[in-house]
Amino acid sequence: MLEDLMTNSAALAAAIVFGLRIVDVTLGTMRTISLVQGRTALAMVLGFFEVLVWIVVISEVMAGVKESPFLAVAYAAGFAAGNGVGILIERWIALGVQVVRIITARAGMEIADRIRGDGQPVTTFEGQGRDGPVTLLYLTCPRKRLKGFLKEALELDPDLFYVIEPVSGLNRRIFGIPRSTGWRAVGKRK
Repeated sequence: MLEDLMTNSAALAAAIVFGLRIVDVTLGTMRTISLVQGRTALAMVLGFFEVLVWIVVISEVMAGVKESPFLAVAYAAGFAAGNGVGILIERWIALGVQVVRIITARAGMEIADRIRGDGQPVTTFEGQGRDGPVTLLYLTCPRKRLKGFLKEALELDPDLFYVIEPVSGLNRRIFGIPRSTGWRAVGKRK
C-alpha cells in the first residue's frame, strides 16, 4: 500500500505512517485503560485492531526505511502523539466509576442534599477534624458526572477537601438517575 506512495512522495508516506501510528497507539492506550478498569471484552476488541494497524505500519516502515529514513521519524513521532491522543479521548469518553470522599466543615448536609437532588446516592458521616467537627461525604459515581458534583460542592464550600479514587469492581450499581431524561439528555451528559 505505502510502497507506491513512497516512490511518489516520501512526505505523504511519512504523513500516513504518522497518522496510522497515532491510531495504533491511541488504541493501545485505550486498551490498557480498559484492562485496568476490568473491561476485558473491550480490551480484546481494541487489542485486535491495535495489532492489525501496527502490523501494517511496521511492515511498510521496515520495507521503506532505507529509501526514506524519515519514515522512522514519522513512526516515532506518531507513537508520541498517539499517547497524548489516547489519553485525551479516554478523558473525553470518561469510562468507569470513581469514589469521591468530601470533607467539609461548613456545608456537609447542604452538599449531600444538592447531590442527592441530582439523583446521586451519598453517604454522610460526622467526624472530628483538626479544627473541629466535619462532615465526610462518600459517593461512588460515574466519571462523566464527577465534575458536576464537585462543582456543586465547591460552590457551597470552596474550602472543602476531596479525594478521588478509581473503582476496579462493584458488587452492584448504585448510581442515581439524572434529572433530565429522554433523548435530549443523552447529548447533555458529560
